[in-house]
Amino acid sequence: MSLFARLQSQFSRKNDAPAFAGRESGESIPGVDLDVDDLLRIRHLAERMDLPKSAPRSTLPGNVAHRRRGRGLEVHDIRSWSDGDDVRHLDRNVMARTGIPHVRTFREERERAVLLVADFRPSMLFGTRRALRSVAAAEALTLLGWRAARDGRVGLMVIQHDGGHLIRYGRGARAMIAMVSELARAHRNALASRSRLDPPLTESLEEADRLAGKNAAIVVATALDEPGPQFDEIVARIALRRDLSFALIADRFETAPPQGSYPYATMAGAAGWLSIGANEPQKPDERVARLQRLGARALSLDSRLDVEAMAPLLERLDG
Repeated sequence: MSLFARLQSQFSRKNDAPAFAGRESGESIPGVDLDVDDLLRIRHLAERMDLPKSAPRSTLPGNVAHRRRGRGLEVHDIRSWSDGDDVRHLDRNVMARTGIPHVRTFREERERAVLLVADFRPSMLFGTRRALRSVAAAEALTLLGWRAARDGRVGLMVIQHDGGHLIRYGRGARAMIAMVSELARAHRNALASRSRLDPPLTESLEEADRLAGKNAAIVVATALDEPGPQFDEIVARIALRRDLSFALIADRFETAPPQGSYPYATMAGAAGWLSIGANEPQKPDERVARLQRLGARALSLDSRLDVEAMAPLLERLDG
């Protein structure tokens, strides 16, 4: 049983009351609530970033890049004729205007498509430093979403206590603006939910794979609690067909807990005290190596990091 599972109930709801029910109506708590204006401002950070965007592995099925036949459909440029150019690419209109042979060059037309999957299950509504894990997950996905919106379609799926729900799929910044509002609304619903049990993550991953589209990449922001049965097999199967990435959110209390004795109570009803000694070595995040072995990309993110600190780390997931 994870350290978080033992201590979760100390920070969660009692008697199945809605989370943070005692605050005044409409009051926003930094690090607990998702603020739409803050998520919209991430767009300016994304525009300042110069993250490299790698090409998709292949637009054909499988995990092996294939050489595409033909010249492509999208015009890349028009330039003067040179020895070795294919005469079929001569541009007669430009030749007629200039009197000089010109050729058109083409490239494959590829629209970038990314499905962002936000884990807002009850276990994600936990945090001891800057923000809840769910808030850090939303911020990371929003940053990646603003980047992806510049090149093509962006989709959003939210996983809550009742499973995964595809909220929106659209093109460009306009779709991303609407998606930010939907993301904040879904997070408010998660905080107000009375459920305290996580559905298996595998069910939502399979649903995301079905709804993402043929060539879309999938980026999942989660803590990987309650992965579900046959998780390894499902992840390996999805990663074989498409670009699959995980932003693994961790609270500082999980990675470097302070010395002391802490009461705990599990969802199953067990209770007791957990003792943490001084200078206990911090273990590497085993989740990253596990997912990489399955063919997915994975990155561990500390929820205490703000968006600007996350940005350089997220370069590895900006595919």
